[in-house]
Amino acid sequence: MLPSSPAFLATLPTRDILGTPVAALGWQEAIDLLDRAVSEKRFTRVGFMNAHNANLTAGNTRYAAILRDFVVLPDGIGVDIASSVLHGSAFPANLNGTDFVPDWLVKAKTPMTVALLGASRKSAESAVVYFTKLAPQHRYVFIHDGFFDKKQEQTILADLAALKPDVLFVAMGVPRQELWIADHLTADHCTLPIAVGALFDLVSGAVPRAPVMVRNMRMEWVYRLAVEPRRLFRRYVLGVPAFLWRVMRQRLPLGGRS
Repeated sequence: MLPSSPAFLATLPTRDILGTPVAALGWQEAIDLLDRAVSEKRFTRVGFMNAHNANLTAGNTRYAAILRDFVVLPDGIGVDIASSVLHGSAFPANLNGTDFVPDWLVKAKTPMTVALLGASRKSAESAVVYFTKLAPQHRYVFIHDGFFDKKQEQTILADLAALKPDVLFVAMGVPRQELWIADHLTADHCTLPIAVGALFDLVSGAVPRAPVMVRNMRMEWVYRLAVEPRRLFRRYVLGVPAFLWRVMRQRLPLGGRS
């Protein structure tokens, strides 16, 4: 298995968003990239960048550092606004994981073994059922929920080493999932570890998605805030202005990390 070398990552077109290189790829280009990593058995960490994640990098230097070894895909209207302000145009595609990852599974050229780790057991097992119906050409394996101790963690890693799936979806929330991938996973465990956040909860129906019309208007974050105001108040009501302020700081000469 090939490592995801700095040279490989350097070939990707990226745009700096608050210090993180975010891949500027079209939808099909991103699908082709993941297909290529799997077919070449090139160990490649994959994550997503939205306004909330970008805010977290400002206060968590280790999280910011490890993302430089990930292929980071743009997720949401916030990073599109940032890209327009900082680089003159929005990203070529909104590669939000909730829509992009299932579509990639449908379109992936080669049958894969896909392992699921994280969220609640109920959500993860329901996600296995959902993905099996959506893209039955692949094999889906539930590994463990997202609640485990150090002893269970060693068993999880041993199970992954024995299975060695093509893809591992890690759903533990940000930044825990990215830090866990960076700290524990190598090419001995899987080819493509992908930090998928709330994906299992969303596809299982445990957390409702906004109506399609709201999603098309790119206002799903407003719907989620209305559904979970207590949990998401800080992320959206306080976080969005903070993110835009940081973007403007980056835009000013000597004002940001660019």
